[in-house]
Amino acid sequence: MAKVLVGLSGGVDSAVAAALLVEQGHEVAAGYMKNWINDEGIPGDCPWEQDIEDAHAVAKSLGIEFRVIDLIDSYRDRIVELLIDGYRSGITPNPDVWCNREMKFGVFLDYALSQGFEQVATGHYARRRTLSDGTAAILRGADPNKDQSYFLSLMTQRQAGHALFPTGEMLKPEVREVARRFHLPVAEKKDSQGICFLGQVKMSDFLRHYVADSPGEIVDPAGVVLGEHRGLHLYTIGQRKGHGVASPREGMAYVVVGKDSVRNRLVVGWDTPESAGLYAQECTVGTLTALNEPVDAWRKVDAQPRYRAKAEPAVVEQIDEGKIRLKFHRPQRAIVAGQICAFYDGGRLLGGGVFETADGVGR
Repeated sequence: MAKVLVGLSGGVDSAVAAALLVEQGHEVAAGYMKNWINDEGIPGDCPWEQDIEDAHAVAKSLGIEFRVIDLIDSYRDRIVELLIDGYRSGITPNPDVWCNREMKFGVFLDYALSQGFEQVATGHYARRRTLSDGTAAILRGADPNKDQSYFLSLMTQRQAGHALFPTGEMLKPEVREVARRFHLPVAEKKDSQGICFLGQVKMSDFLRHYVADSPGEIVDPAGVVLGEHRGLHLYTIGQRKGHGVASPREGMAYVVVGKDSVRNRLVVGWDTPESAGLYAQECTVGTLTALNEPVDAWRKVDAQPRYRAKAEPAVVEQIDEGKIRLKFHRPQRAIVAGQICAFYDGGRLLGGGVFETADGVGR
């Protein structure tokens, strides 16, 4: 049995993770990561006070210690600044992936170890296994509709070795049933949505609070002016809505296919494989992280370019230290600089990296 600190978010998944660990006989305590309280007037709902209340109620019902751990400064330094700097430079970072690496299994794990805990548990839908060589492996969650291993793709071996995912072996309906069996006060609470720890805050509102608008022209691929954008940082490749340009063709919609940062132009085109800039087959991936075997040597992988995208066969070729050329077997829609690509061998997570370029797709 291990001494485990569970990251209680106030939701049902982490609550069930805690309940299962208590049932298994582990020495369990709960910690709420207080990362963001939205005290700067950004439009949106950040229900941190209710989440703390719910998490505390869960801990009390299980008879375990509850702590509120203030990580606001670390979150601002490691996540908020990353987002702001990324969007200012024209890329589109993924806060949820970085949050797992830098916060849940970063400063929160460091805190847990400093307090004498051996493991950190979360409610992620992923599975951890110990391989024959003693290293930790992460597998896709048992529920294919809820699998969250993609969000763990930048975790290091050290982090994975201290991680537990008790709900990863279960389907979502089973998690609800377990919550009811333990009479957890959040058994019927709806799943949260939104950016990691920011809550129901629109990314555009978040960005406009920190990055000034920089209006420019919206053009088609031929350079014909169609409208005006508010700032290139507010748009991403493949975006169908929110750019404000109506399509003259019935049944066809304009999508963002490029950004011309030199002339401050947003380029829109048709949502078809023939639309220049929208699809890419080869891309460069950097900031590589490998769980227990290299991903920067020539090999075949299953590469997942977005959370809800299907992992597609691809070939890896090293082009520099910490950087690879990734060639998909077939073109992929909307490969976006700054987003995360997760690498798999079947259902086992190999690691991940950050898209840098893709077949001439602009940043």
